[in-house]
Amino acid sequence: MKADLPPPLKQISNILIVDDHPFIIEGYKNAITRYHPETHEFLISQAKDCKSAYEIITNPETLPFDIAFLDISMPAYDEKEIFSGEDIAKLILDYMPNCKIILLTMYTELLKIKTIIRTIQPNGLIIKNDLTFDELLYAFDKVMKSDKYYSQSVQKMLNQSPHNSIEIDEFDKQILFHLSKGTTEEEMPHYIPISINAIRRRKKGLKELLKIKSGSDEDLVKEAKSKGLF
Repeated sequence: MKADLPPPLKQISNILIVDDHPFIIEGYKNAITRYHPETHEFLISQAKDCKSAYEIITNPETLPFDIAFLDISMPAYDEKEIFSGEDIAKLILDYMPNCKIILLTMYTELLKIKTIIRTIQPNGLIIKNDLTFDELLYAFDKVMKSDKYYSQSVQKMLNQSPHNSIEIDEFDKQILFHLSKGTTEEEMPHYIPISINAIRRRKKGLKELLKIKSGSDEDLVKEAKSKGLF
C-alpha cells in the first residue's frame, strides 16, 4: 500500500498594495489570492497613501516585496518629498531592487506614460479604465512569470507615437515659458492654475525627460528651446 505523499510546498510571495481607495485594495487582494491557490501563497501588506507606504518600505523589519501594486496618484508625504506612486516605486527599488513594480494610473497623456516607462521601467503599467478582474489576473500572471505587461491603452498610445518623439502638454509649456522669463516657482501659481507642488513635479519630470543632468532651470530652458518645445 502506497504511503500518501505530502502536499507540495507552496511558493510564498510578499506583495505590497498602495492605493487610497480601500475597495480597490480589496479588489486587488481578491484577484491575487485566486491566483493558483494550490501552488502559491501570498503575504499581502497594504498602504493608503505615500506616508504609510514609506513607513512600511523603510521599516527594517519589513521583508523584501516580490511585487508591488502602486497607484500613481495618492496623498503625498511632503516631509519626505514623496508625491506619487512614481516616487514610491523609486523608493522601493532603492530598498528592494528585485521587487517587480506594477503601476496603475488614470493618466492618459502620452508624455506622462513615456516618462513613467523611462524613469521607472515598470514590469506592469495599467490604465485604470482598462482594468477588469480578468485583466488584473492576466497582468499579475505575466509579471509573476517575469514578463512585462502594458494594458491595451498604453500599447495603443505607444504604437501611435512617432519614434523618439517628445510631447509635452500646455502646463509644461507654460512652466518652460515662465522659467525663460525668470519667474520663480513661488510666483508661478499666479499664472498657471496648478499647485506649486505640481509645478515642482512637472519641472522634475521635464528634466528627466530631457536628461538634464545638471538639474539647473537654465539648462532645462536651453534644451527645451533647442528641441522646439515652446
